[in-house]
Amino acid sequence: MWNLITWGLVLLLTAQAVWTFTHSNFNFGLVLVVGLALAAWILKLFWNPLGSFFLGTLAGKILLGLIALGSAAVLGILAFVVVSGYSCQPVQPQEIMIILGAGLRKDTPSLMLQCRLDKAYEYWQENPDVLIVTTGGQGRDESCPEGYAMKKYLVEKGIPAQQIISEEKSTSTEENFLFARQLLEQAGYSADQPTVVVTNAFHCYRGREYARLAGFTQVTSLPAGIPVTAVLPSYLREVFAVLYYWVFKSSTTGWMAPMVGLMKLNKQYFYPNK
Repeated sequence: MWNLITWGLVLLLTAQAVWTFTHSNFNFGLVLVVGLALAAWILKLFWNPLGSFFLGTLAGKILLGLIALGSAAVLGILAFVVVSGYSCQPVQPQEIMIILGAGLRKDTPSLMLQCRLDKAYEYWQENPDVLIVTTGGQGRDESCPEGYAMKKYLVEKGIPAQQIISEEKSTSTEENFLFARQLLEQAGYSADQPTVVVTNAFHCYRGREYARLAGFTQVTSLPAGIPVTAVLPSYLREVFAVLYYWVFKSSTTGWMAPMVGLMKLNKQYFYPNK
């Protein structure tokens, strides 16, 4: 029975890795998923010799302890990401709603982005006076800016165009908020007004934090769903993104800073719109 369970886990991780590899550009989420699948195969095929090394030698015991500590840290941050994604939701009607971009397939929102837009539409139905800001510039493989396509999607669902401001130049989450704030101030709004951020649940914590960095003082978040095939790579990647944020406080600082924006502009997104 145990043998069947472990083989099932190995094959499941392998299927996820193949799916991610064939539906994504090269990114850290892909590396993590493929690495996890390879680790599962190594453990399955070399269980006995690895067990002898880890339990029978001093070096193995030290390495096993380090692996255990690292795994515990990852699981702890993962639990934080899961819980924080559903905290700080709006209780009272918000005056401003900012929707973070998540990629297009040419000019059509990706499934990840559709989840965000549909959640935003649901909130608008309950709070029809909220001002909406769609955010995101144009990637190399996209035929229009994300912000424009997002606005078009919402207008087609019935939201008045004059109620939506589209931000169309940003290349990162932080720029989403910085540029959105500029457009809001030009329209007579203030970053001190109650604002709800719409993004997928795994991204809500950093979304709120980056909004505060941009000067928004009353920030809540609305967690959208996520395609099943995106859960593992997205949450694994977010664990390390949150850790990076805790260390450097911003994606514009630290060793990753030179790649911010570049990866966004050259992206090919997960999960084609089918």
